[in-house]
Amino acid sequence: MSNHSTHSPHFSFFRWLWKPVAVTGVGGTAIAYWFEEIVMFGEEILALIFLPIMAGVIYLLDILIFKSRMPRRDK
Repeated sequence: MSNHSTHSPHFSFFRWLWKPVAVTGVGGTAIAYWFEEIVMFGEEILALIFLPIMAGVIYLLDILIFKSRMPRRDK
């Protein structure tokens, strides 16, 4: 019997490399997902901060625009 393998050396390279590639891919996916969650949380916080600010701006514009158009009494 011969001790030579019937597999090519090219295949043994992939057999040696698939575990680090799989771990790196899974780790990269987890980091990307984690980063996406942080970005979405930041967007929600910014929306909560800017909502009262925008409401105040709209309220001030409403006062400035419609107060000037209210009818005045003639003296």
